[in-house]
Amino acid sequence: MLAVANTEQLPVAAARNGNARAWDALFRRYQLPLYAYVAELVRHEQTALDLVQESFIAASRHIATLTDDARFGSWLFSIAHQKVVQHWRKRGRESALFAEVDETLDDRPADEAIPSEWIIRREEEERFLALLAKLPEPHRAVLLLHYLEDFSLEEIATVTGAKIGTIKSRLHYAKKSLRQLLEEQP
Repeated sequence: MLAVANTEQLPVAAARNGNARAWDALFRRYQLPLYAYVAELVRHEQTALDLVQESFIAASRHIATLTDDARFGSWLFSIAHQKVVQHWRKRGRESALFAEVDETLDDRPADEAIPSEWIIRREEEERFLALLAKLPEPHRAVLLLHYLEDFSLEEIATVTGAKIGTIKSRLHYAKKSLRQLLEEQP
């Protein structure tokens, strides 16, 4: 599980002052969790990569507006969230819901033996992601931010722009819907 909300000291002030190494450290720290979040929402590898890149560009342009350096992670995720919403608006809501599934394949050579545990885990992950994809975007986003990225409810409210009560409700109904979908599985 990737966690973004932690106590590590981030070089946000140095990045604000244009320090390239600081930006590199921030990029290395957040690129994978941000990609995982965006990819799960847009369900397309190249689009996710583009949106993550756009998010970092926007962050570099607007870092002066960040008033609390400790909230850099949630601020960056809120930028990415808005980029996803803008992407959906451009593509149209219906086509975004049925976007093609990530085509990433295993990089192992065809002749290399694949352990059975890996196959089982991959199948379980694919089943879970398929169930997750059946949830409405607001519910998916809350589940991903809360459980995958370990964001607090307050941070999720900041990222999504929704009120804390709405976040609590979405999380409750998302868990309930996911549980129901799991129970319906053969």
